[in-house]
Amino acid sequence: MSEQVTPARPGGDVAGVEYGSSYFRHECGVPYERNAHWLGFFDQVAEGIVRDLRPSSVLDAGCAMGFLVEALRKRGVEAWGVDISEYAISQVDETVREYCQVGSITDPPGRRYDLTVCIEVLEHVPPAEADAAIASLCASSDRLLVSSTPEDYSEATHLNVQPVEAWSAALAREGFLREVDRDTSYLTPWAALYSRTEESLEDTVRRYDRSWYRLRQEADQLRESLLAAQKQIAELEARVEESTERADEAARDEQEILRLRDLLVGKDVELGVARGRLAAHEARAERLAGAAATIQTRIPMVGRLLGPFLRRLRGPH
Repeated sequence: MSEQVTPARPGGDVAGVEYGSSYFRHECGVPYERNAHWLGFFDQVAEGIVRDLRPSSVLDAGCAMGFLVEALRKRGVEAWGVDISEYAISQVDETVREYCQVGSITDPPGRRYDLTVCIEVLEHVPPAEADAAIASLCASSDRLLVSSTPEDYSEATHLNVQPVEAWSAALAREGFLREVDRDTSYLTPWAALYSRTEESLEDTVRRYDRSWYRLRQEADQLRESLLAAQKQIAELEARVEESTERADEAARDEQEILRLRDLLVGKDVELGVARGRLAAHEARAERLAGAAATIQTRIPMVGRLLGPFLRRLRGPH
């Protein structure tokens, strides 16, 4: 599923709670009806059940609208369903309607099955009826696939939310122990498969301890991997910081180069203007020098022309 939604699977109209159309439309997260979400979810669950457990017959205790019964029968499994909600049973697809009926999971089963599935139902059962529900489930099969939310207290119809170990203890009193090596996470994170067993306490402890040790090793290795990853992240962050500082320094150098280039361009313009002025001054100086040379060449001639006149002006001595 694209989001984690607790499958709301009512056990029946109990304790003043009516599991009618309004409940299924508004109290199940995604509206509980024949839509892509729920058909896809139960198709995934059926695939996991057939792949891992290979049951020949299955009872879905609290089957609601029979989606799991339908998905299992499509895979060749003889599946039946029971649910106390008359409305839910009325919505079962006609292809499997004959295999689903109204009834309570607290009632004694009419037969035995290779596997009994109880998905998000037990939390709806009033505490006073929980023992009867457990006894009925255990009488129906030697293998129970159970999922009951351990944390959703916000749902008004969740009358008996219990931690996973509480249901495990109740089933243990009936001779059912969790198969600790079985992965049922395709159903929910808290789902578990329980099997009837007559193994000795020694064998039980050995099996649980073996699982505990494997999980401890996995946790230790994950912790080591996490610490190594954190170290690598810290080293990468240091490199990034160093690269960032270098980039900042390079950016500052580039800005300084651009400033000096602009200054050089300005000075080059000033130099061009000065060169123009110098050329103008040089041209003027050349003109003045030419004029002076002309005057110097003409002074003797002026003296010859003005000499007699000047002598007359002075008179005889």
